[in-house]
Amino acid sequence: MSSPALLSVDLDALARNFHALEALTTAPVNPVVKADSYGLGSVACVTRLMAEGARTFFVARAAEGLALRAAIGPEPVIYVLDGCVGQDAADLKAADLRPVLNQPAQMAAWQAAGGGACGLQIDTGMNRLGFRPEDAPEPFEGLALVMSHLACADEPTEPMNRRQRDAFAAASQLYPNVIRSFANSGGCFLGADYAFDAVRPGICLYGGGPEGRPHERIAAVATLSAEILQLRDAPAGETVGYSRGYLAETTRRIATCGAGYADGLLRTYSPKGQVWIAGQLRPIVGRVSMDVHAVDVTGLDVALGERVELFGPNRLLDDAATAAGTIAYELITSITARVPRRHVAS
Repeated sequence: MSSPALLSVDLDALARNFHALEALTTAPVNPVVKADSYGLGSVACVTRLMAEGARTFFVARAAEGLALRAAIGPEPVIYVLDGCVGQDAADLKAADLRPVLNQPAQMAAWQAAGGGACGLQIDTGMNRLGFRPEDAPEPFEGLALVMSHLACADEPTEPMNRRQRDAFAAASQLYPNVIRSFANSGGCFLGADYAFDAVRPGICLYGGGPEGRPHERIAAVATLSAEILQLRDAPAGETVGYSRGYLAETTRRIATCGAGYADGLLRTYSPKGQVWIAGQLRPIVGRVSMDVHAVDVTGLDVALGERVELFGPNRLLDDAATAAGTIAYELITSITARVPRRHVAS
């Protein structure tokens, strides 16, 4: 069945971003494909990234890793950032998945399950997951990767970046001959000394800029569009949408388009959201509803069935996120399952 809302994923643009990050860092790029490749479809994205040379990937949840392994097969290395607790350890080992161990209970669970190749996270100041440097365990059999995570990589001048980098360089000396991974998407742009042995970009692969705004090196990958379901004139003095969210001061041509917050179009798009239609940016007017939103198309030659671009190559992801008062990560991971994904490549 057709859908008025559609998420198109440009796999060629994904490949270009992968190679742009590769050239920028000169370190192997290990893509982060958690949350179904940030909502874009991990099987299709991983398949293409493997064709471009990627061999190591990161997911967040054990269930994500198990599903990806079943779909992709035995070839790639897959790390699970959550680590493992209890029965997860045996399941991960059976599927040849590598937990990133974050605390002593996870180490014990992994060793009880038989151990093997795994990662280790050092918390260098984010106070999220990982061992504090002073509590880092001694080297142990099976340790293949040691990593940390930048808290402020989207703010290049933030002094914490250098403090974390230096803390990681010192802590990782405890693990000679183990792959060191530090830079996320933003970290890839901070300089060669942040790259270490492998980088772990996420959002920049999928079209978001490293500083929360568009970047010339990063191509748009995802396009969310919605079909025009109805066109009508709203006379001067009338309102559009719930709670009289928009007042037409003059007669306005209104397009009702088939995407709403049940599709992941954030309600916070009201009143600053814009769409690309007929070569122009036009405002979303009134409140975003569950299934539809309204766009002012006054003066444009548009017809029923045409599509508006909510984000994509003409309405860049970071700009759309700023208008919604959020970040690119939330915008693309919010697209719900009822929106079909169409993967395209030349």
